[in-house]
Amino acid sequence: MANALLKPVQIEIFGKTDIGRTRVQNEDRFLTADLTTGVASRQSRVCEQILGERGALVVVADGMGGAAAGEQASEMATEVIYAHLVQSWANDAEERGPQRFAYRLKEAVEMANGQIHACATSRPELREMGTTGTVAGLLHDHVYVAQVGDSRAYLVRGSHTYQLTRDQSLVQRLVELGELTEEEAETSSRRNVLLQALGPSPAVDVDLTSQQVQKGDVLVLCSDGLSAAVSTGEIAEIVGRERRVADACERLIALANERGGRDNITVVLVRLDGEGLQSEVDGGAGYAVYRFAADRRGTTRYRALARALLGNRRKKGYGE
Repeated sequence: MANALLKPVQIEIFGKTDIGRTRVQNEDRFLTADLTTGVASRQSRVCEQILGERGALVVVADGMGGAAAGEQASEMATEVIYAHLVQSWANDAEERGPQRFAYRLKEAVEMANGQIHACATSRPELREMGTTGTVAGLLHDHVYVAQVGDSRAYLVRGSHTYQLTRDQSLVQRLVELGELTEEEAETSSRRNVLLQALGPSPAVDVDLTSQQVQKGDVLVLCSDGLSAAVSTGEIAEIVGRERRVADACERLIALANERGGRDNITVVLVRLDGEGLQSEVDGGAGYAVYRFAADRRGTTRYRALARALLGNRRKKGYGE
């Protein structure tokens, strides 16, 4: 395995954000970056490259808060996460392993939360600002995902789509507690209620997961403008059919718009290949919590939030 990590991993990246058909402004933002060169992009253009020794970054943020607050929150999230990770990871020359990388991802999301919260509390017109934040870091043959909110990360492998994240939403928590079925959650009037986002509170619980990737895998990060309109089966079918990630991305967004385009839609695809990846890895894919040494992850806070009335935490303005 050590020798495989020295061989090249090839990635093809494309991202796009679309206003949808009902919104008057686009509060979604995305960013991709090569962490070895420090070059970042928010543009919808195909990038093909060899994964560098410091890895690559993908961020999707779905803002909320009304007026311009949502746009500012998602913009700030992508900027802070990228800037903090590039600087902190570059300073880790003596300790540049997977655990340190995962820690820096989590730290960058926490930093973004702190800065958005500080901005919101200092400016009354932005007091409702917040954003989701789903951050994928690719390092060697693994992807690490740090998440706050309900923007999702999927892994398309063959004909299947595996969800690498769990929505930090009221209905998801109620499903986990056995109080709602998956089918009931999809149509629940409370499906837009988030348990947490970046900005509203001074601290957040960042959900951190990891997944070993293999040749041919496609990583998908998206806002709920896609995940609420397009099924995982359809995502796998489109990604598998289209040879170019740009074509797959365009088709996914078009399908969400065909079904009403009721929200902003953001999709970033990363296709992985190369001799640095195995043809088939042991075990399956899916949601797998990444744990640090002496990690203590509590669920008490989530359970309390899930059972509370969270009307003031509705996504898209906390009760649009």
